[in-house]
Amino acid sequence: MRRYLTEPIRQDLAEKMVFLGGPRQVGKTTLALNLIGADESNPAYLSWDVPESQRLLLKGGLPAEQPLIILDEIHKYKRWRNLVKGFYDRYKSRKEFLITGSARLDHYRRGGDSLQGRYHYYRLHPFSLYELNKKPQESDLETLLKFGGFPEPFLKHNTRHWKRWQRERQSRVIQEDLLNLEHVREISQLQLLAQMLPDRVGSVLSIANLKQDLSVAFETADKWVGIFENLYYCFRIMPYGLPHLRAVKKERKLYLWDWSLCQNEAARFENLVASHLLKYCHFREDTEGDDMSLRFLRDSNGREIDFVVLKNGKPEFAVECKSGGRTLGKNIVYFSRRTPIPRFYQVHLQGDGEDSEWADSKARIIPFLRFCEALQL
Repeated sequence: MRRYLTEPIRQDLAEKMVFLGGPRQVGKTTLALNLIGADESNPAYLSWDVPESQRLLLKGGLPAEQPLIILDEIHKYKRWRNLVKGFYDRYKSRKEFLITGSARLDHYRRGGDSLQGRYHYYRLHPFSLYELNKKPQESDLETLLKFGGFPEPFLKHNTRHWKRWQRERQSRVIQEDLLNLEHVREISQLQLLAQMLPDRVGSVLSIANLKQDLSVAFETADKWVGIFENLYYCFRIMPYGLPHLRAVKKERKLYLWDWSLCQNEAARFENLVASHLLKYCHFREDTEGDDMSLRFLRDSNGREIDFVVLKNGKPEFAVECKSGGRTLGKNIVYFSRRTPIPRFYQVHLQGDGEDSEWADSKARIIPFLRFCEALQL
């Protein structure tokens, strides 16, 4: 399946290097290899996990007669930025470079000169409804909710395969990615943390509670969650603060890159929506250069809107998740009259259910399928 970032990356490669980050097994290598119409045996593909590729790169060599060089997981090398900078400065008139990795390549900047100005950065997300089908169907949504948006389990849509894949992926994230990039030894506690996070999806993440559950210092628990964020295992969103509403300003809500890990159905749907909106923000940011941000809105009285999307510091629209869709939520009515948010959406799972406009509240109750089609999520 052709991924949504293929053409933007192809266009940018003619101008600069391209860095492609994203969760393990989200399809980065497949996308990269599709650009050269080959598989992992092609000499243009160099993975730091392969000893032969390591030896060639450390000697300063690159495959001959390959216009596009793919460097995979090279951020695991301590001085990777200097190495890549040297290759690019030497060969930029003759070769294009695509750097891929299962971690935030903008975060792991170990050693040497900055590469700022030499690359464009993209984040590859799991499948979303509109990427799968320009006219999303209920069957697409059902499969996404059950098996997640990672290509392998989604395309297999087999429960036994999904469970085995989950165990193997989590083990590789912790045993390989985390240990290669971070100085941590508490593997069993990190595994425990990974098991705890799905139960906290959609809620404000209390580091103080995590600290007690893991029997570690507050700073350690906070650092570990940050590590999982840098490895694209989870993400947190900040509040949209409005002082005149006494809105909360410091709390952050937690979501996973793989929403299928959520046992609670309501939390899984909310996480699915969060992931689609984050993908929307990242795509606009990575391709258009807009400053996009995904937030939530909550005041001191507990009134809350699940998501607010900001563009260049201004609210673009807000989204509230509901299991049913017949009645407009009272929090939308409240905040529509007291905030500068221009548009509210109340999304629900019923494909042929309520779709109605509420002009007085600048709101629309809409099936999530139609919402994704309208916003191309």
